[in-house]
Amino acid sequence: MKDKNSILYVQTGDSPERQYSPLVLAQTAVAMDIKPIVYYLGRGLTILAPGEAEKIKLGTFPSMAEMIKKSLDMGIEIYACEASKKMLGWEKVELIPGVKVVGAGTLNDLALDVGATMWF
Repeated sequence: MKDKNSILYVQTGDSPERQYSPLVLAQTAVAMDIKPIVYYLGRGLTILAPGEAEKIKLGTFPSMAEMIKKSLDMGIEIYACEASKKMLGWEKVELIPGVKVVGAGTLNDLALDVGATMWF
């Protein structure tokens, strides 16, 4: 059953500027009483490797590490694609604590279940 009051944000890119968008929007969704889910796919996963999020801080925004921590603390579900981990050769790499590694089919299921999907 579709949850029209939910948004799936899919991060596919690894450029620092693009990394902020889904987390800013997800945090805003919580404030609007909308259920956000963030899914990292392909090169988007690079931010989730240990130590990578701490390296990115743009303008007056908090670091990506702070943005991810705040998102998780707000109860925002963050998923990482297991197939993308394999593609990157990261089978043994532990991602940021709190991020759930899920199968590729999860993205299809989520896209069918949410009210809207946005890709970055």
